[in-house]
Amino acid sequence: MRLDEFIEFEANERAERRRLASEKDYGILDHLDSFERRFEEHVSDDAVVGSVSPSIFVGRSNYPSVSTGLLSPVGREERADSFETSAAWYDEGVSISDVFDRRTSLLNSARGVDVRDVGASAGAVGSAVVGDAAASVHDAWDGWLGVQREVAIADRPVDVEIGLDGRPDLDFDVGTRDIKTPTGPRAAARTAELGENPHVPRPVQKTLEDDDWRAEGAMTYLYRRGFDVYEINTILSAGALGRGEDRRLVPTRWSITAVDDTVGQFLRGSIRDNPTVDRIEVHRNEYLGNAFWVILVPGRWEYELVEMKSPGSIWNPDPEAGVYLAAASEGREGRTGYVEETAGAYYAARLGVLEHLDDRGRQAKALVLRHVSDDYWGPVGVWQVREAVRNAFEGEHGTAETFGEAVRGVAGHLPISLGRLRRKSAMAAGLQANLGDFVDVR
Repeated sequence: MRLDEFIEFEANERAERRRLASEKDYGILDHLDSFERRFEEHVSDDAVVGSVSPSIFVGRSNYPSVSTGLLSPVGREERADSFETSAAWYDEGVSISDVFDRRTSLLNSARGVDVRDVGASAGAVGSAVVGDAAASVHDAWDGWLGVQREVAIADRPVDVEIGLDGRPDLDFDVGTRDIKTPTGPRAAARTAELGENPHVPRPVQKTLEDDDWRAEGAMTYLYRRGFDVYEINTILSAGALGRGEDRRLVPTRWSITAVDDTVGQFLRGSIRDNPTVDRIEVHRNEYLGNAFWVILVPGRWEYELVEMKSPGSIWNPDPEAGVYLAAASEGREGRTGYVEETAGAYYAARLGVLEHLDDRGRQAKALVLRHVSDDYWGPVGVWQVREAVRNAFEGEHGTAETFGEAVRGVAGHLPISLGRLRRKSAMAAGLQANLGDFVDVR
């Protein structure tokens, strides 16, 4: 499909999606009222009644002494698996309000531990101790950390019995700031016990049993065995991957990026000697107020993400501010350091592009342009970047005769001028310019 035809086709599709989305009414405050009622029914003075945990959470504040939690959808145990972040959320078409609903419905029963051993943190209660020394994460299969690990490695939500350290004092007076950073209520946990024997997939058991397997190798092994990055990052976060006594709890936010990066490096190596795409392709997708353009160009692997954050969006809240630009790139050999400017979005978007190229047995130069509009009013996490890019390659796409034609065709639909894009983007910088490219009317 010619690029101009593709752009017109996409505009019509987007209008229809916006119409359908506008017909939905999620009632955020009504949701909070209903959750408070469910909480009263299922939480006694010192226990969570009928708890099912689909996932865990490891915080990063005060690292290496961190908060670790079992997440439980209070009163919605029969739908526990739908509360765990996954690619299925995109397939369901969840909205920002839906994400808020699910995140605030998860009770975080938490305790403080040290990432290196179970008993070193002063915030831990009833830590497992062997003699005078605290048991290490590597050996923790009993007590609080053992239950948490069993939940993380299981292939379905697990029945757990959680004892609380007193009744939580929950604040349900939610304001704008709370809605923009959706998290569930938190309770101090005293004990946790399994209510069943979790089912652990054989490939996960294999990685656990091999004490000489580096975490990077174990991650790529699980990915090649069909595990998605969502499952792998939970296992990594629980300290269940890596060499023996080197295993550590990994804060959830860090584990997400670590898995995206590790799997991305593996895929980059896999496509290294593949033939290139044979023409310039333009792919597009839009989700949760984020629009993504992916331009694939014949040539050896090269990648860049350029983010344009509009005034009034969550990461650029001042309506009077201009569009905020961020960019990061890599060549054939990848990067040597962490990407600060675009953070986890860089690795999530790169993973989606590399998966597509690996599926096709091809390689390419890839420019990803992300426009964060003011419709993106609440942060839902980098999963929406990953899934939007993964699904950008479904259906129709546009073609162009030259890279310049592709970039100019897309630039007319961005919130910045082509000139400003050229000044920020390493890949677009070499395009021959004319005076009109530098006139920024938006």
